[in-house]
Formats: sequence, structure tokens, C-alpha cells
Amino acid sequence: MSVAAQDGARAPCEVWFYHLERTSLDQALPELLEKTLARGWRAVVRATGRDRIEHLDGWLWAYRDDSFLPHAPADEPGAARQPILITANDDNPNAADALFLVDGAEPGDVSAYTRCVVLFDGGDEAALSTARRQWSVFRKTGLPVSYWKQQGRGWEKQA
Repeated sequence: MSVAAQDGARAPCEVWFYHLERTSLDQALPELLEKTLARGWRAVVRATGRDRIEHLDGWLWAYRDDSFLPHAPADEPGAARQPILITANDDNPNAADALFLVDGAEPGDVSAYTRCVVLFDGGDEAALSTARRQWSVFRKTGLPVSYWKQQGRGWEKQA
């Protein structure tokens, strides 16, 4: 379950922005989801539409020959039991610790999460604009925000 502060109050959600430059979302997302599950966390992947949900559903079953990520679209029966849910809604039916935002999906209330991860394509001006706006909103709310950029050897924290 989520980490709470010593006094029993929930620690504020950390917001991490991942600036995709060298790989696509299809390459980066499974790796980040694997790390999330390795921590013992659950995840919600929030997309902006049905086409992306269907694509990610298929992709997460087949992205690597020797592995798969247990997941389901949130509208399937029993989906809340899955460690990873893919949805366009702003609820948290599987009590996830991590929220992944793709394609400019809006975060809504992130207070139920330990971490919110915003993934955006650095080659897409609209995606950059959305990420900048979201960064500004998160900063104004006082949540801890960090920015990660792809470098030659992986992710490097920039801010």
C-alpha cells in the first residue's frame, strides 16, 4: 500500500515528468510499469481515449516475448483486482499507488497516489505545451515535482 508519513498523514503525491526523446511511449511505459510492480505498487494508466486503451491493452500482453504485465482495461469485469488498470476515467478502482498519464490525459485529484508520472513526447509541440501547463499547475499546488529527460544511458533528473 501507499507510504504514509510518520504521523499517519499521507505524504504528498510526487509528480515526475518523463520527457520522451529517444524512445516511444510503447518502449518506455512497460519498463516504468515493471519498476512500479517491483516496488509492490499498483498502477493506473490514464489515456485519453478508447483507441489508446485498446492499443496499450494489446501491447502490454506482447511487448516482450519473455514477459507480460498483468493488467486490464478498467471497464472489464473484475478489473479492479488487476495490478495495472488502463482507463480514461479519473477514478482509482484498484487502489493504485502510481498514476501514469499518457497522451496529455488530465490528472484530476492525485491525492490518493504516492506518485504521478506524466509521460510526454518531446517531439510533439502539443504534448510539450500540455506538459508545461501541467507542470505549472502541479507547482502551484505545492506538490513535489521533478523532471526526467532521456539521455544516452537512460533517464537523468533535470529538475
